[in-house]
Amino acid sequence: MKKIIVLLLATSLLAGCAINLVTGRRQLSLVQESELQLMAVSQYKTFLDGHKVLNPGISKEAAIVDRVGARIANAITKYYNNQGKTQILEGYKWEFNTVESKEINAWCMPGGKVVVYTGLLSVTQNESALAVVLGHEIAHSIAKHGNERMSQAMVQQLGGMALEVAVAQKPKETQDIFLLSYGIGSQVGAILPWSRQQETEADQYGLIFAAMAGYNPQEAISFWERMSVAGGSNAPEFLSTHPSDETRMRKLKKFMSEALKYYTPNN
Repeated sequence: MKKIIVLLLATSLLAGCAINLVTGRRQLSLVQESELQLMAVSQYKTFLDGHKVLNPGISKEAAIVDRVGARIANAITKYYNNQGKTQILEGYKWEFNTVESKEINAWCMPGGKVVVYTGLLSVTQNESALAVVLGHEIAHSIAKHGNERMSQAMVQQLGGMALEVAVAQKPKETQDIFLLSYGIGSQVGAILPWSRQQETEADQYGLIFAAMAGYNPQEAISFWERMSVAGGSNAPEFLSTHPSDETRMRKLKKFMSEALKYYTPNN
């Protein structure tokens, strides 16, 4: 009986592997993206209700996040529309919000629900560096890294049950898995770190997305150097899932020539 269960689970996992339209690699995807987007709408509102959200009409910091976010979202949307890959952004309704917090962090939920913490802006220091970060986080989302992580966690913790069943029978566990899968919550890196492959993909496409929007992707090098310094002995939340090291710098420089092909300064 145990062998049958293992066989059924293995068959389910194999069936759940799909080709990602952004990266071109096969990845585990047991959850419909539309289901995750519905969860994101609810979880995003809950998060914002529990934090101080800055008004871009009053706050200079929020206005910057809105401006950079809009440019990147427009550039990405235009690019994939022109490529005939509109399905990549199906269901996306972009939102960019800035919350007052000393944490150095940012994230993007399915459907383009983005949050930037004010603590991050002291490290980005300019719009191009912020664009690199937003590009990186959006790349995680549209490359469905969160879906991949959530699928893996549901197999490990919930036996691979369907999302609607998990929500009905184990709402707290399912919510926790969702938040951890998208880098929201405490001790994210220790519990469910991004894989090296996911991080490399987010770095690569994040540079491209920033460049598409007219921001200099070369700002990424200086930004990650500042992040490394900001980490000190107690690394900020952002660094727990986004390691800054020599390997990352080397790969960023390797990706730079490709990203610069998309870069036209937008004055």
